[in-house]
Amino acid sequence: MTDKNMIPESGDELIDDVVVMTDDEGNEYLYDIACRITRGEDEYVVLVPQDEEDDEVVILKSVLVDEETEELVDVEDEALLVSIFEEAKALFADDEDDDAEFTDAE
Repeated sequence: MTDKNMIPESGDELIDDVVVMTDDEGNEYLYDIACRITRGEDEYVVLVPQDEEDDEVVILKSVLVDEETEELVDVEDEALLVSIFEEAKALFADDEDDDAEFTDAE
């Protein structure tokens, strides 16, 4: 569910509900935070691209660096990614007022 050789780094920006990620060539991609899902003590952020031609959902783990700083880190556990993705799809399937749709983009 993550690709494009974009590994979130401390240089990636979180601006309100928009995440700016930069690939290896310096290209920036904008993602909206679709939802946050909590598993135990961990929180995961489900991102959808602002570019309508890109249908790839990105899931990252939220790590609080301090009271004001959130860092988004890559998730290695494929089973966890699939589980969070399915939960996010279910959340949006239940929300009739939201136009966002998730599709399997693997």
